[in-house]
Amino acid sequence: MSPPSATQNLRALLVAVALLVAARVVVAAVLPLSFDEAYYWLWSKHLALSYYDHPPVIAYAIRAGTMLFGDTAFGVRFLALLCSVGASWAVWRAGAILIGDEQGGARACLFFNLTLMATVETLTATPDAPLMMAAAFFVLALAKLRQSGDGRWWLAVGAAGGLALLSKYTALFLGAGALAWLLFTAEGRRWLASPWLWLGGVLAIVLFTPVLVWNAQHDWISLRFQLGKAGTRHFNPGYLIEFLAGQIGLASPFIFALFTLGLARWRKARSPLLIALAAPTALFFVEHALQARVQGNWPSFLYPALAIAAAEAAAWTADGHWADRLAAVSKRWAVLTAALILAVSYAQALFGLLPVRDPTAHLLASGIGKVTQRIEALRQQNGAAAILTTSYAETGWLAFYLPTRPPVIAVGEDYRWLAAPRADAHLLGRPLLYVTDARHNDDSKLMASFAQLRLLDQIVRQRNGRAVQRFDVYLVSGWRAAPLGRVVNAP
Repeated sequence: MSPPSATQNLRALLVAVALLVAARVVVAAVLPLSFDEAYYWLWSKHLALSYYDHPPVIAYAIRAGTMLFGDTAFGVRFLALLCSVGASWAVWRAGAILIGDEQGGARACLFFNLTLMATVETLTATPDAPLMMAAAFFVLALAKLRQSGDGRWWLAVGAAGGLALLSKYTALFLGAGALAWLLFTAEGRRWLASPWLWLGGVLAIVLFTPVLVWNAQHDWISLRFQLGKAGTRHFNPGYLIEFLAGQIGLASPFIFALFTLGLARWRKARSPLLIALAAPTALFFVEHALQARVQGNWPSFLYPALAIAAAEAAAWTADGHWADRLAAVSKRWAVLTAALILAVSYAQALFGLLPVRDPTAHLLASGIGKVTQRIEALRQQNGAAAILTTSYAETGWLAFYLPTRPPVIAVGEDYRWLAAPRADAHLLGRPLLYVTDARHNDDSKLMASFAQLRLLDQIVRQRNGRAVQRFDVYLVSGWRAAPLGRVVNAP
């Protein structure tokens, strides 16, 4: 039997990508929302120029998806899934240009889609989904710039960078990577005198302007919150080990090995572009992880470039160097290992098969249906007009999953709901239910505002017969006429 042709290999790689995307769509339609997704869904009910945690793109994306498919898990996630398709296409095309081979581009696309990072962050409706797509097009635009020598591609770079900034503030590191390429490479420095470079930069800033305007109107609350994360803390190398272990898991071990080799063995790289794009982010997160915890999803925007670096390493011709031998072994096992990790992760998220402490059960609203049915029954039995909450996690889930969608009033976190209306006297003067996670009961926020708080029930959220979370439910009455909270799901 003759070996498969290049065309057959290319077709097989792209079919594998299509199957991965199709599986992602099915899982997205079935999985319950995470508390962050429900939180961003509430943003979509009150569209604004920006929000406390992040810029606004995810809110508008969810609004568009729910206009098409209703307030369902699939509707919330629809645009995130489209972002995964767009990101995959951009990684394929950028990889084909930077590696100089169509199969290399398709392999980069496959590696990208096999990582847990890309799967999770484009399956769920979070700011990382549009950020990863914008980052993929950012890399593609730079690849086209190098290929064509046409400075007008800087406008595409600026547009992608602006969209990335409208998605998440960490997109600034994409600009830092492009700046490193401009300053420290000969092919980059020749563009410093081009007006197209500066026009692209202006375009990115113009696109980001709504976020700056919103921050200026709200005492720079969002930028102060994000910059506060970079504050220096105590030295603890354990955070770095945790960060690296997390990235190995999110990439899968052999894909991680390939993109590390692709970046570290710079003398064999076809272009310093990918190394320059990754270097500022890698240096920052390593330094930060020596002092504080780095969340696993923070480097998500690098994964389009990293997937291309991995595919380039997989295409190396062996010359006897240990790195070539490691690349060959990693290439042999990368797809199978990553696919197995992905399959186990899907099975655990969907069915909770492994009898271990399951983080997905805590992050996702598994078992929330019985909880919200009981809360709704208590609300009707006691004539409660609305639900009070003191944590954004419960706020989003209750607003989304309570059967009759009663008003939900968020107390004590006004900065998260600046676009939502304040609760009025007509609502607050009636009996209310306060629902809280028992581990984070914050009824002290209500004691000064109401005459009576009476515990009605303790409801346990379960998955496969195992307790995941306990909710305390109080009947609240006797409002003392002090302003309190915002109605987060008001029409």
